[in-house]
Amino acid sequence: MDPRHIAYERHGSGRPIVLLHGLGDRRQSWRAVAPQLVDDYEVVSIDLPGFGDSPAPSTDEPYDVHSLVRVIREFCALHGLEHPHLAGNSLGGSIALELGVQGVAGSVTVFSPAGFSDNLARWGMRTVGVVANLATRIPMPVKERLADTPPARAAARVALRGDPSSPEAKATRFGVQGLEPGAPYVRMVPKIAEYDFLSRPIDCPVTIAWGDHDRTLLPSSARHAHERVPSARMVSLLGAGHIPMADDPLAVAEQIRWTCNAADRLVNRIR
Repeated sequence: MDPRHIAYERHGSGRPIVLLHGLGDRRQSWRAVAPQLVDDYEVVSIDLPGFGDSPAPSTDEPYDVHSLVRVIREFCALHGLEHPHLAGNSLGGSIALELGVQGVAGSVTVFSPAGFSDNLARWGMRTVGVVANLATRIPMPVKERLADTPPARAAARVALRGDPSSPEAKATRFGVQGLEPGAPYVRMVPKIAEYDFLSRPIDCPVTIAWGDHDRTLLPSSARHAHERVPSARMVSLLGAGHIPMADDPLAVAEQIRWTCNAADRLVNRIR
């Protein structure tokens, strides 16, 4: 994976904040959060390789959480982003935490990061991988029609939104464009099902936030996160689901800003 091919947007000025989306998502998932931060920070939102406008790695390249960690580290170096604040959701949260372990981050704020699931949740993710593989055999027009049926849309709202009945959740649907043989989503799901974040020190401020209505990576996973990252500040986002940037962008921006401020105060004390 070549970091030069990663698509991104860069707005504002000041110390950089790099925003990392979740599996199957894209940089636009942060579009309601970024404006809350650009007055004080340079906000860089990226498309992870294989999603949005960033090309997928070839089938003979490693493609898992750790290979994404490497390419995002290279991306930051390429663009002169020294010790950026990192914020990530789900898969992006795992990448941010791993970069925090490596000493790359100035601070880390994550929302429902992968890598802390219990055996039941891990079994559920494996099941998603099996279903995704089976879906690759269905013609795309049929998948599109199925995704637009009321039961499928209802399932998407329950899985992804904090309040499935809210007007804002009405347009939520499962994306099926990534359900093709060899597609990034299909390749990555089983990797995430087997990924565990291992307990190691992170020498910068860390906030781990979980939506209390997250039905994709259950809020009970926060207990495992606290055990493995005991230095982290733990936050429950009331009413939020797996993608809190959609449910409560102001609260998400507030948590990012809090962690960034904690890191900036620490730097000032050292100076």
